[in-house]
Amino acid sequence: MAAPADRLRPVVKFSGQGIRSDEDSAESRRLLSSRLGAEKPQAPRRQQSFTRDIGHAAAVTLLLTRLGFTLLRSLGVGYRWVVKLTALAVYAILLMPGFLQVMYDYYFSSQVRRDIIYGNQPRNSLDLYLPTNTDKKKPVVIFVSGGAWIIGYKAWGALLGLQLAERDVIVASIDYRNFPQGTISDMVKDISQGISYVCKNIADYGGDQDRIFLMGQSAGAHISVCAFLEQAIKEAGKEESVDWSVSQIKAYFGLSGGYNLLKLIDHFDSRGLYRSVFLSIMEGEESLSKFSPEIRIQDPSIRDVVPSLPSFVLFHGTGDYSIPSDASVTFVETLRKAGAQADLFLYEGKTHTDLFLQDPFRGGNDELFDQIVSILHAGDEEALAKDSMAPPKPRLVPEILIRLARMVSPF
Repeated sequence: MAAPADRLRPVVKFSGQGIRSDEDSAESRRLLSSRLGAEKPQAPRRQQSFTRDIGHAAAVTLLLTRLGFTLLRSLGVGYRWVVKLTALAVYAILLMPGFLQVMYDYYFSSQVRRDIIYGNQPRNSLDLYLPTNTDKKKPVVIFVSGGAWIIGYKAWGALLGLQLAERDVIVASIDYRNFPQGTISDMVKDISQGISYVCKNIADYGGDQDRIFLMGQSAGAHISVCAFLEQAIKEAGKEESVDWSVSQIKAYFGLSGGYNLLKLIDHFDSRGLYRSVFLSIMEGEESLSKFSPEIRIQDPSIRDVVPSLPSFVLFHGTGDYSIPSDASVTFVETLRKAGAQADLFLYEGKTHTDLFLQDPFRGGNDELFDQIVSILHAGDEEALAKDSMAPPKPRLVPEILIRLARMVSPF
C-alpha cells in the first residue's frame, strides 16, 4: 500500500554497494555533482497580441483533437480504453487549478519563447524557458516529454521549464511527431535534430554551451536515449556527417523511462497499449531490439562507444505501474557493466505521475527537483548559494484534489 501522498518519502540511491537511504542523499548529491563538476546578446522579448495567443491555443487544440480521433481509429474504442479515457478526464479536471496557472504562464509569460522551428517536418518546433536574470551564461536542459509515444507534446514540459527558469536554468522543450503521425524512427530523428538546433543556437539566448544536459520523461526518456546512443554510434563509425556530438552533452537525465522494449511489451499490452499498436509504433517486432538501449549497448560491435558516453542519472518511483522501476534498475546495471558511468535515484512509493506532476503541484520542498538543480549548478558556488536560500515553491493544487487525482490516475 502506497504511503500517504503528503508524507516525505525516503529517497534511495542504487550504487555498486547496494541501496542507500535518504540520510545519505545529501552526500550522494554532493559526490555526483563534483563528478559532473564575451557576453551574449539577450534574445528579443516576445511581442505577441492576445488574439494571436488565443489563435495559437485554438490551432494546437485542433491539431491534438484531430490526432486523437486518428488514434482512436487505430486503437478501436473498447471497454478498457473508455475506462482509461474517462479516468484521464477526471484526473485532468481534479488537477485543473494547477494546469490553468501553468497554461497562463505558458501563453503569457515573457520568459517563454514558443514555437521556435528546428526542422522541416510537422511538429518540428520547441519552446524555450528563459531566466529573468541574464548576468551570466546559464546551464541548459533539453527536455523531451513523455506520452506513450502517442500524446507527447512540448507543452507538457511547461511546469518543469518554468520552475527551472526560476533557478536560472534555461529549458528547451522539444516537440516531435507522435504515432500515428510518425513511428519511432521519425521520433528519434526529430529529437536528434532538435538537440542539434539547441547545441548550435542556445548561446544566443544566454545558454552555456559547456553545460548542456539532456533529459527525457517516460516515453521521452526512451526516445531521447535512443537518439543519444544513435548519435554516439554514428560518431564512432564515422559513417556520415553529424550535426551535433554526444560530447556536447554534459549528462543524461532519465525520469521514469523504459529502456528494454522486449521486457515491456507484454506489460504495456496489459495496461491498454495493445501489442499490435505498440509494434506499429516501433516498426515491427524485428525492430524492438534496435530501439531497446539496454540491449543495444551490449552489442560487442559498439562496446568501445559506451564508456565514452557522458554520465547517466536515472530517477524512478518504486510505485510506478506504467513503467516499473526495475526498468531503470536493470538499465543502470547494464550501463555499468558496459563501462558507462550511471547513477540511479529511487523514490519509495512514488507513482509514474507523482514525480512529474503531483509533487510539483503540491509545492514546498521537492526532492527530485532539488537533486536535479544541484547537479545542474555543480561547480557554481554562487548559484548553489542562491539555491540554498530559494523560498519553497508555491502550492498550485489543494491537497485533497491531489490525493483524489492520484487515486483515479490512469497512469
